[in-house]
Amino acid sequence: MEGQFRKLFDDELGRMDGEEFKRSEKLPAVVVLDNIRSGLNVGSIFRTCDAFRFEKIILCGICGTPSSADIHKTALGAEFSMAWEYCKSTVEEIVRLKREGVHIVSVEQAENSTKLQDLRLDRNARYAFIFGNEVDGVQQDVLDMSDSCIEIPQFGTKHSFNVSVSAGIVCWEAAKQLINLNPQN
Repeated sequence: MEGQFRKLFDDELGRMDGEEFKRSEKLPAVVVLDNIRSGLNVGSIFRTCDAFRFEKIILCGICGTPSSADIHKTALGAEFSMAWEYCKSTVEEIVRLKREGVHIVSVEQAENSTKLQDLRLDRNARYAFIFGNEVDGVQQDVLDMSDSCIEIPQFGTKHSFNVSVSAGIVCWEAAKQLINLNPQN
């Protein structure tokens, strides 16, 4: 079956431009980065959030901001299309989000966490998905404030994914549910 698949060119993908993206309807979800050290990871998460049309990214603590060359290197322009804000304290940001009625979902290996495959999202609710530091994960203070905690099952010898990989997995599952790409559920 040689020639069955032809790689598409960018102009054949039907993607919107940056201005169309900014005006488009977003998923009722934000990503909160809790002290992510690597600008390369942050940039990759910008691209993921753009791909799934998340509302915005909130950078907290030691996270770099989009003026960073490392973020630009992996975001490939998503740092210009994605809405973002910076907050010095993740805890303060969670307090603000909770006041707005946002459901706080930490992504962490923790007691009583929900396995990702068991996650059920309500399309009428708003969500904040919290991703933690590459070494220490989500701060315990933030876990204590969370409405739920989800864990990505793993079956090998390692005990964690790279934070940008975790964001990709969780954001895909959230997008799949929030835009009903899996109608049999």
